[in-house]
Amino acid sequence: MAREMACRKCKHVTTLKVCPNCKSADLTPDWNGVVLVVDPTNSEISKTLEITTKGKYAIKVT
Repeated sequence: MAREMACRKCKHVTTLKVCPNCKSADLTPDWNGVVLVVDPTNSEISKTLEITTKGKYAIKVT
């Protein structure tokens, strides 16, 4: 199974080598917590975290 990495720029969690959300290659395996965003336009959490696209996001990325 591929290791999940979090993007340092947008916190999107992925198993790819490049973030599909912001196209950054600055990924790290050192992250904690997860938020699943299904509807970013109506989600208070996504507004607080400034998430504009649906997906899986890390809460803390180091």
